[in-house]
Amino acid sequence: MIQRLETERLYMRPFKTADAADLFAMDNNPKVHIYLWQQPTLDQEESVKTIAYILEQYHRNQIGRFATFLKETDEFIGWTGIKFIDDHVENGHTNFYDYGYRLPEAYWGKGYATEATLKWLEFGFQTMNIPMMHAYAHRENGASNHILHKTGFIFQATYPDPAGVLWNWYAFNNPTLKP
Repeated sequence: MIQRLETERLYMRPFKTADAADLFAMDNNPKVHIYLWQQPTLDQEESVKTIAYILEQYHRNQIGRFATFLKETDEFIGWTGIKFIDDHVENGHTNFYDYGYRLPEAYWGKGYATEATLKWLEFGFQTMNIPMMHAYAHRENGASNHILHKTGFIFQATYPDPAGVLWNWYAFNNPTLKP
């Protein structure tokens, strides 16, 4: 499994249990969860469990969400990355590669999500040879839907989750593979 990806301003590395305080600080903010089906994290032990789950995914699938930092300050700015969805069904799909990210409010609107997305797509398509990447965003999350569209994802459909919340489903065929 890779140990680090870099962009001009960011670096991404596998999560460590020591990242729990940073993850908790982000996931405890209700504004971060406006367009998520989850409730904000209420105690740091939940973040420790989330990281344990991510570490298990690394072991099982050799990929998963990565802690993401500003190069200049080593400041945690959230998570980004490719995840192999094999533990649940999303929009009728399982066993697929999903791209996602989550950033604390202080880092919204600065281009970090776009920068990380482009690097992860390059890695996923050129290094991992993923034939198709998927992503999904809350239908009303204009910023995330815009980022997915401008980085090359193609809108496929809107679908309801089990609670009836509407999500937009995206796909991106690997442009480096010949048809």
